[in-house]
Amino acid sequence: MREAIRSNRLPAGERLPSSRELARELGVSRGLVQNCYNQLLSEGYLTSRTGSATRVAERAFPTAPPEPVPPPVTSRLLADLRAGVPDLASFPRGDWVWAVREVCGSMANADLNYGDPRGHIKLRQVLAGYSGRVRAAAAAPEQLIVTTGFAQGVNLVARALVQAGVRCVAFEDPGYGNVENSETVRAAAESGLRIVHVPVDDLGIDVAALAATDAQAVLVTPAHQSPTGVVLAPRRRQALVDWAVRNDAFIVEDDYDSEFRYDREPIGVLQGLAPDRVFTLGTVSKALAPAVRLGWVLTPASQTEAVAEQKHISDRGSSTLNQLALAALLESGRYDRHLRRMRTIYAGRRTALIAALERHAPHVKLTGLAAGFHAVAHLPEHADERAVAAAARERRVGLYPLGDYRAAAEPAPPRLVLGFGNVSERAIESGIAAVADLLA
Repeated sequence: MREAIRSNRLPAGERLPSSRELARELGVSRGLVQNCYNQLLSEGYLTSRTGSATRVAERAFPTAPPEPVPPPVTSRLLADLRAGVPDLASFPRGDWVWAVREVCGSMANADLNYGDPRGHIKLRQVLAGYSGRVRAAAAAPEQLIVTTGFAQGVNLVARALVQAGVRCVAFEDPGYGNVENSETVRAAAESGLRIVHVPVDDLGIDVAALAATDAQAVLVTPAHQSPTGVVLAPRRRQALVDWAVRNDAFIVEDDYDSEFRYDREPIGVLQGLAPDRVFTLGTVSKALAPAVRLGWVLTPASQTEAVAEQKHISDRGSSTLNQLALAALLESGRYDRHLRRMRTIYAGRRTALIAALERHAPHVKLTGLAAGFHAVAHLPEHADERAVAAAARERRVGLYPLGDYRAAAEPAPPRLVLGFGNVSERAIESGIAAVADLLA
């Protein structure tokens, strides 16, 4: 009846049958009909006066049915070489189900309550051991704050930096912090931080240029710079740490895909060189999948309480079930096994990208291939990277200009950022073949 009134099948003023009559017609008890009428009377859909029929209320205006929204017309891409997306089909579903089952069978009842906003101690202990073993970090569980991914982590750090007296923060240029609607830029701006941009060259961030600014903090991607893919050179790593110590400044290190290294063992984190100057942000978004929504911040000891307080204010803590499931994966060795498998998959796609370009566009140079699952294609000097990307889209191939990552408006050599994380080897071959003439 409520729906009939809303859709105007029963218009305002319409007389309703008596409860006795409607009960007889529907074959239900009169009490049921009376309960229904009373509910609609209390909600304002009906009116009733003694000695008069029950009617649809005059104020029960019908709502027009919503206009059907046609689904967006999307043309499925032959190959989408978008950077930053892992192989979603390879998420270890079986291992995750196993971990959740293990956790649900063994976790204490108290763990189902609101937990420590910094994160469950079990996961923080496991992450501290993992960070020291795999990333050469100087990690203690007390200095780890579990987050719902990178975006929240950088938000918490930005607020903590403001509390510490930081007023200006530097970003790499080119860098993902320059992309429109970047969460890193929003987090910095909303926290009241002023932003400056520092150039990146073949050795990584230009520390001399950084020192010429008044930045008191800098966000870097040293193990595999985003998007150029260069690894921060040893002398630049030391110079960056020296800059932080000399200026009482902080380094915010995004360790986003460093576990996927192809030529040697992954480069250790900067935090190991200066634990009291570096915030290291980690996440499983690239190693597992963004949907897991788990990350962490390894903080300088002086800033741990500030970041923990911001986490408490933000959401009182991340999902304990997911935290314990991740801890189970790490402790059981299943996480390491998954990473080994993914290195093999990404190495195969990396090889496929190199081979496809050598076959169809041999003049195009590829760089940034030491780690991660994206590379940079160097186009001929006269090329227009945005025009190439637009023309490729018409051929159902997703290519992405490096200019989207630049803060400076000056002319720069044309480049494309090619991601191979979530695209098959066959699609890489087909996609490059389809746009080979555009790359020339």
